[in-house]
Order: sequence, then C-alpha cells, then structure tokens
Amino acid sequence: MPKPVVPEEKRQRRRPTRSGTVLSERLVVETALRLLREHGSAGLTTRRLGLALDCDPSALYRYFRGMDDLTLAIGDALMGQALRGWQPTGKWRADLQTIGSRIHAAYVAHPQAAQLTASRVTGRAHELAADEAVLDVLRTAGFPVPDTVRIYHAFIDQALAFAALDAASLALPRASQRADEDMWRSTYAHLPAATHPRIAEAAPLLATRMVTSAYPTALEMLLDSAAAHLERLHRPRSTVRQRTSSSGRPQH
Repeated sequence: MPKPVVPEEKRQRRRPTRSGTVLSERLVVETALRLLREHGSAGLTTRRLGLALDCDPSALYRYFRGMDDLTLAIGDALMGQALRGWQPTGKWRADLQTIGSRIHAAYVAHPQAAQLTASRVTGRAHELAADEAVLDVLRTAGFPVPDTVRIYHAFIDQALAFAALDAASLALPRASQRADEDMWRSTYAHLPAATHPRIAEAAPLLATRMVTSAYPTALEMLLDSAAAHLERLHRPRSTVRQRTSSSGRPQH
C-alpha cells in the first residue's frame, strides 16, 4: 500500500538537511530532472535522490507517495515549463502553433524525462492548465465541442508523441546518433535507381530532412486540416447550395 502524502501545507521540511538545504516538492523535482539527465531513468531512485539532496530517502515520502507519483510531478513540471509566460493572442492558429512548439521543446530539452513521462496523464495543475488553454483556443475560434475534443486529442498526442520520439533519439549515445544520421548518406544516398527509384530521386532531400524533427511539418498539417474544417463549418449556406447546384445534384 502506498504511503500517504503529507498535506501541502505541512510538506515543508523546516529543519534543513545536513548541507543546509530546506527540502520542497520543487527542489525534489528539479533534482530528479538533473539525475535523469545525468544517469537516465535507471539512475532515478529514492536512494540516489536522498544522496543528492543530503537527506534520508524516507523524507521524500513527505512529498510523494512513491517514484510513480514523482514521475507524474516531473511530467507536470515539464508542462509548466512549456506554458511559462505564454499568453493567448486571439489568433487561434498562431496560439496552437506556439503551444505545440513550446510543449515539444520543453520535453525535448529533457530527453530522459520525456521518455519517462510523455505517455502519462498527471491530472496535475500545469497539465490541467495546458488542456484548458488548448480547449479554450479551439472553442473561442468557433469549433463545436465534438470537433474541439477531436482536434485537441490529435494536437496534444501529436506534440507528446513527437517529443517522445525525438527525445529517444537524443537520449542515445552520441555514437549511435551519428550512426543513424550517417545511414541516410552512407546507405540511402547510394541505392541505385534501378532497384529503388523513389529513394534514389529523393536521397539528397532525405539526407537533409530525416535528421531533423518532423514535428513542425506534422503540426502545420494538423492546423491546415483544422483550418479547412473550420472554414467549411462557417461557409455561408448560400455558397453551399450554389456549389451543390453547380455539381448537378438536386438541392434539398
């Protein structure tokens, strides 16, 4: 059974650790992010956290029920970094492009943490704020609720999926990263047109594009689709009837 978490107002450890540090939930999360960056997910343990914070590992249970609860807090912290300072402009497409890019960038900046948290649902404050922001942008733009939910689902999953994919690549040893990047030049670029005509004609562009993230392109395509759908929703009925008539189909 997981240990109960101390209520928020009682979490603050008033007595400093041996090194003079006063523990807090934020400090634990920041230290966990550092350990993930330095040692990967295998290096994130209560023992290692206790050593890094100069405290008994049991003190961490004042803030988190266990390592899974800490994992959710780490994911929420990344979402908080993504939204920090963001304000809506009233231009729905530009706002979604900014939010998506910020989420992707925040997770990719912490590759090991991104792999650990991108697939999780935290239900915490920053995640809720991000969800509320995206849903509000879509509703304010004029999308009906069902379309808002459908586009939101694709939008947030796309951002996190690409973040996880790109983070996995960045978390590889540098030698493996170089080997993957070189594959487009050493193998794909030398395939003969007789056996692989489409790869051969696209090889120079593949070598350039495939070593970068496809997220900006994917996000642009998603927003193009959403914009086209919104235009159809708000197209005047007379225009629809006129186009139906010109197609030769009977009007209703």
